[in-house]
Amino acid sequence: MSLLLRNARLLDVATGDYQEADLRCADGRIVETGTGLSAPDGVRSVDLAGAPVLPGLIDAHVHVTASTADLGALPSSSPSYVAAHSARIMSGMLDRGFTTVRDASGADYGLCDAQEEGLLRGPRLLFCGRALSQTGGHGDSRGRGTRVSDDHPCCAGLGRVADGVDAVRAAARDELRKGAHHLKVMASGGVASPTDRIDSTQYSMDELRAVVEEAEAANRYVAAHAYTARAVNRALRAGIRSVEHGNLLDDESVRLFAEYDAFLVPTLVTYWALKKEGPEFGLPADSHRKVDEVLGQGLVALERAARGGVRTVYGSDLLGGMHRHQNEEFRIRAEVQKPIDVIRAATSTAAELLSMRGEIGTLEPGAHADLVVLRGDPLTDIGFLADPSHVMGVVQGGSVVSAQRGSALAA
Repeated sequence: MSLLLRNARLLDVATGDYQEADLRCADGRIVETGTGLSAPDGVRSVDLAGAPVLPGLIDAHVHVTASTADLGALPSSSPSYVAAHSARIMSGMLDRGFTTVRDASGADYGLCDAQEEGLLRGPRLLFCGRALSQTGGHGDSRGRGTRVSDDHPCCAGLGRVADGVDAVRAAARDELRKGAHHLKVMASGGVASPTDRIDSTQYSMDELRAVVEEAEAANRYVAAHAYTARAVNRALRAGIRSVEHGNLLDDESVRLFAEYDAFLVPTLVTYWALKKEGPEFGLPADSHRKVDEVLGQGLVALERAARGGVRTVYGSDLLGGMHRHQNEEFRIRAEVQKPIDVIRAATSTAAELLSMRGEIGTLEPGAHADLVVLRGDPLTDIGFLADPSHVMGVVQGGSVVSAQRGSALAA
């Protein structure tokens, strides 16, 4: 598919400036930008009349298989039923402007291959398979009265239990065998898990380092779920590249992020949504009571990290029917960050974390032709990103995959 977008305002996320120019796509890539570009035969030409164009958005913390907020119920669901929900969830993400997502546990090579082959519409999918959890950790969905493990490879679910260095190595190798783009470990307690405390640390340092060693051997990296400063700092010292959430980090955490060249992926919108709608979409009462422990500190942690120069990446972490709030993360972060910095978190900085710099998160020639066309300027009003109704159209791989009725892209 070849496409020429005329009279666009192209955002250079590196400088934060717009360029009034045309942009041409061919064979799934951005070929050239500039003024007065010609359209070869067979190229569709669209006049955007000055509309802002951003690189396709990147959400680095999603759960596309999380059809409910009751994560403990997923293993009892049919895999085909979960896959149908995943297709719907991913389609909605694409319409909201997200052309690449990193799944933080639950998705597998089947969904990834289906998206690549065009069997389902949705963002490019980078997956870790199942997150690794200790017994009674954030990835162990068993209640106190359940003795038999519900960790079966044929069933849906977000985590797998592995205890001890040898078992952790074997589990890491197994996820890598199945094509994982990264690994994930549960390094602290969490909201949606039934038997742990948010302020707990999980996995020994030897176990954490074992996962990191296995990932590095395969030229991959490890993401870690962690809330408290103690859990965050342990994960960073173990060589974790990406800390998820980090709501209760401290100044020592900020120093360690710089020392270990790591990234922080806050997911503030999920606590906002869980507080408002969690029970409606299946969040158990015990988990709902945990939300307040992390809800209020998320913005404080983000402001501390940003002030200290930590590279922050966009994440949403939404569950069940709350996925529709995915863009609200832009509005929440803009309370403590400049709009361009929030946009970078969802484009160029996210691309760095995913080891895809120059491939996604940019409008430079040679990158994948993933673009978002907006009705207004998000640098002056972040609402043009926070409200998906302002997404006029989405281009993925050089093809218009979503367009509002009546817009130039829909013609």
